[in-house]
Amino acid sequence: MLNLSRGVQGIGAAAMFATALALIAQEFHGKERGSAFGLWGATTGAAVAVGPVIGGALTHGLGWQWIFLVNLPVGIATLLITMWKVPTHGGTLRAVGVDVPGLFTFCAGLFLMIYGLVRGNLDGWGSGRIVACFIGSAVLLISFIVIESRSKAPMLDLSLFKVRTFIGASAAAFGLSASIFSLFLYITLYLQNVLTYDPLETGIRFLPTTVLSFVVAAFAGKASAHLPVKGLMTAGLACVGIGLALMALRISDTSGLGAILPGLCLCGFGIGLTNPPLASTAVGVVPPERSGMAGGINSTFRQVGIAMGIAGLGAVFQHIVKNRVLHSLGTALEPADAINVANSVTNGTTKQILAKQTNAVRGVAAHAISDGFVHAFQTILYMGAGIAFVAAVIVLITVRQSDFASSPTGH
Repeated sequence: MLNLSRGVQGIGAAAMFATALALIAQEFHGKERGSAFGLWGATTGAAVAVGPVIGGALTHGLGWQWIFLVNLPVGIATLLITMWKVPTHGGTLRAVGVDVPGLFTFCAGLFLMIYGLVRGNLDGWGSGRIVACFIGSAVLLISFIVIESRSKAPMLDLSLFKVRTFIGASAAAFGLSASIFSLFLYITLYLQNVLTYDPLETGIRFLPTTVLSFVVAAFAGKASAHLPVKGLMTAGLACVGIGLALMALRISDTSGLGAILPGLCLCGFGIGLTNPPLASTAVGVVPPERSGMAGGINSTFRQVGIAMGIAGLGAVFQHIVKNRVLHSLGTALEPADAINVANSVTNGTTKQILAKQTNAVRGVAAHAISDGFVHAFQTILYMGAGIAFVAAVIVLITVRQSDFASSPTGH
């Protein structure tokens, strides 16, 4: 029920993200457009800032189910404001059929890829099931590209990728999500499992990052009216990469929050600097009537980046943790018990597993878990930094002012 409900939420989120960017591009022009995208980015940052704190408080005080119930009043209020304020334009609507073949091949191909990454360590990377998943994923995704290139009403209009700047915006969306946004999960695990903060304390410690994202996004939106969006996005992604690398360099088995806080703040600065110009670029290089498709594609790259980042980095994380913990434990535990201790790091049962150990073994196991987590965490932080740097280079190479339909601010 939880997974199905989250799937329904995902459908609604996809509709809102795509149409929100298109609506801003359609309704605002000139300097106002830059300010509007800045406010859009700042609002997104504010939601990210408030979410962990409220979610942590609800989880700590009432139970985790309340993080879903709190969305009801927010959703109802937003729906009423939308009906009141968002204009409804007249005109002729053209019926467009659902691209069922494209929808099926894309979703099935992405599912097999994510499933293979998630299950690879458990089933063995050379096992028939995992190999079949990756082969099937490749076949389906190639079929998707062929279908979209021939479809009269494609789900994903491949002709947009003929514009170099649109490629850069898509790479930036994927890179930002596959790096810092997918790593937020593992940063949360580090704060809770290694530094032993409860959900509310964890949410509070994310505030400096998310507040910075909120403030900088408002600045970046207005700055995009006067500064090249290529420079803003490149600098933002570079800040994310440097922030992640700084965290990896500073953490250790004995380090505290101070070791990761400077890097987290730098990442928040980078997110705020990247999001508004990224949004304006995605819809600014196409005519207004195609801004919905452009916004949808950009949103898809964001979501695919998060999915592949969590799964891919998670596969590396799980492999390193298991090997490191087993090596640290040595002969202190029976092989089956040692594997349970190693698996507890990635399945969230560390406290329960440690509670079952004898006093003589508990300290050794706790040290092995902490050591394994930190080393694995360092590795995926460096990998995330690499993804952000690559995205920054692609933006620097591909984004150009001449590709904009008018200009990123509508001039």
